[in-house]
Amino acid sequence: MRASSVPQPEPAPRPRRRTVLAGAAVVAATASVLPAAGAAGAAPRPPKTRPHRWRTAAIGGTGFVTGILFHPAVRGLAYARTDIGGAYRWDARASRWTALTDHLGWDDWNLLGVEAMAVDPVHPDRLYLALGTYAQEWASPGAVLRSEDRGATWARTDLPVRLGANEDGRGCGERLLVDPRDSGTLWLGTRHDGLLRSTDRGATWAADPSFPATPSAGGQGVTLLVAAGRTVYAGWGDGGTALYRTKASGGWEPVPGQPSAGAASRVPVRAAYDPGIRALYVSYADGPGPNNQADGSVHRLDTVTGTWRDVTPVAPGDGDAFGYGGVAVDAGRPGTVVVSTNNRWGPVDTLFRSTDGGASWASLKDTAVLDVSETPYLTWGGEPKFGWWIQAVAVDPYDSRHIVYGTGATVFGTRDLVHWAPEIRGLEESAVRQLIAPPSGAQLLSGLGDIGVMYHDSLTASPSRGMASNPVFGTATGLALATLKPSYVVRTGWPSGSGSAGAYSHDGGASWRPFASQPAIAPSAPGPVAVSANGATLLWSFVHWDGTKYAAHRSTDGGATWAEVATFPEGGTPVSDPLDPKRFYVYDTDTGTVLRSTDRGATFTAGAKGLPSGDVQFRIAAAPGRSGDLWLSAKDNGLLRSTDGGRTFAPVAGCQASHALGFGKAAPSRKGAGYPAVFQTGRVSATYDGVAVLRSDDAGATWLRVNDDAHRWGWTGEVITGDPRVHGRVYLGTNGRGIQYADPQ
Repeated sequence: MRASSVPQPEPAPRPRRRTVLAGAAVVAATASVLPAAGAAGAAPRPPKTRPHRWRTAAIGGTGFVTGILFHPAVRGLAYARTDIGGAYRWDARASRWTALTDHLGWDDWNLLGVEAMAVDPVHPDRLYLALGTYAQEWASPGAVLRSEDRGATWARTDLPVRLGANEDGRGCGERLLVDPRDSGTLWLGTRHDGLLRSTDRGATWAADPSFPATPSAGGQGVTLLVAAGRTVYAGWGDGGTALYRTKASGGWEPVPGQPSAGAASRVPVRAAYDPGIRALYVSYADGPGPNNQADGSVHRLDTVTGTWRDVTPVAPGDGDAFGYGGVAVDAGRPGTVVVSTNNRWGPVDTLFRSTDGGASWASLKDTAVLDVSETPYLTWGGEPKFGWWIQAVAVDPYDSRHIVYGTGATVFGTRDLVHWAPEIRGLEESAVRQLIAPPSGAQLLSGLGDIGVMYHDSLTASPSRGMASNPVFGTATGLALATLKPSYVVRTGWPSGSGSAGAYSHDGGASWRPFASQPAIAPSAPGPVAVSANGATLLWSFVHWDGTKYAAHRSTDGGATWAEVATFPEGGTPVSDPLDPKRFYVYDTDTGTVLRSTDRGATFTAGAKGLPSGDVQFRIAAAPGRSGDLWLSAKDNGLLRSTDGGRTFAPVAGCQASHALGFGKAAPSRKGAGYPAVFQTGRVSATYDGVAVLRSDDAGATWLRVNDDAHRWGWTGEVITGDPRVHGRVYLGTNGRGIQYADPQ
């Protein structure tokens, strides 16, 4: 299950989870100045342009890689797709991936999931992507991107249908194919709208009325498209006939003799064609995956004789239930094929390799030596695993011993069939939940979907400590630092391997210990946490994954004991005052009321009322180095500020929308320390009429856009912060493209 953040519905049209980066691709971003938010002429305008250097903090993968595709005619050229984090091109000389879809912006958040990709074997520079993260009615329709320069630039066609790159079946495919008979014709298999066809290289699309299967609103539809010679095969995932092929006279027909529609061959997951022996291999499972598979098989079709053979390496059974996933052939060695198991949680998933067309198989996991030293988090607080959610497998057509496969967290590769290491540099897919840039120690602390909390001692190498352990979390739900005692940090999250949902650190997050006790609700509904400025008081709120809210609890002895806080709104996000240990704040988004505590969180009373309500993603941020200076991001209701500890709030003029907000080091000033730099993802329409990454060095009077149209990353409304040590540096959490950071140039 991907722990991706999905924007909550809004009254107005809405905008909307590994060997690591030795350094990130660097592109200068031109910043544009936003006009004064107050009276005209109230402040001098800053320069109109300010280049920024954007990079991606190194962790290494962390999410589901759903497809890997080598180009058959170009050595070292490969592409990868992900469920929520876009597409990538492999740079063989640099041994790293280059992101290809970072230009997709706020309104296109649903296009960051890549349902399918295709290359043109005859025209190596052509690349096609089918985009669309969710196929539900509340999501926007999908789109097809087409490139003539390997993804450096794109042309786009919006589709009338929705695609589902982060739904069940996202590891199937590929669902997009260049017709082997005509490079101008493309096929796109959809989940709910049948088979689409384009005759102008993806510029326009129409349903193919000759395709015989009937789509349904809740089905998988076309699961794969593959070329075998001049014939196109299509997999169907909704029962009945599972495999169709094109006819020489036009139209489609069921493939004769195909496996019966039992559980082991119900859904065709992947297919690969070996032209050397003219054999088509198809992997099957009883469901589309990546979860909830308990049976599967692998079958081989001799495309000349029409003969089918069951070549399943190991049949699933009682105590060892799983499906089959990826399948790939070796272009340099006819008869050599690799398949993966999937959802095999007992013995753990493996790759099987055959050199005799499937007559016999060897498990590559059984002899594998894993080296995850460049991405230490892959030890998972114990030992590294060969993988899970393996539905993407590829064999390098120019190197038979170079096999790569995607997992739920990384891309593993080998060059000798024995030693395996992540080939993941440049591919970052974290869904980021919390960010803290401390005044000393770690460069950054991050709370992430699926992989807990990270201590970033470097931004250009994966955190050396891996995932925060003792205890290990899945998704982090809270991360807080005592501002007057920054060595004290607390974190909360979904337990993994233990029942502990909260922990504390006395060394800035370098090491951890679980709270001595926790409220009974904690393991099943861990929510956000706050710590008082001096570290003496903890406030912990509780929210179940389904949105059910529970009473907050308070501890004044470091988590040894807890007491319910009856006056704290259930499910609220507590915020501590940066200077006064007695003060806490919370925004009751149900009623539009800010509540205040002046007795160390024991009781809360109402402050400002009548504020925007109805959205749990409205949030408060407290300005560092000041007491009672609060900023309220209320999405399309704008940005508000209080300087009296939440008693009253006033709009920040000129800001039409604010989604996430944080603070960094103040700009240099001859008059001494100025107001902290304010960063937000928001909209100030006078200069840029769209959501952008913004900075203000004058407490919101003027704003500077610090990203550009090449660096947008879809939805970025969860978290942003500056750096207390470096003026102008910004850290931005994305929903599938990891942690982006930038410095002014």
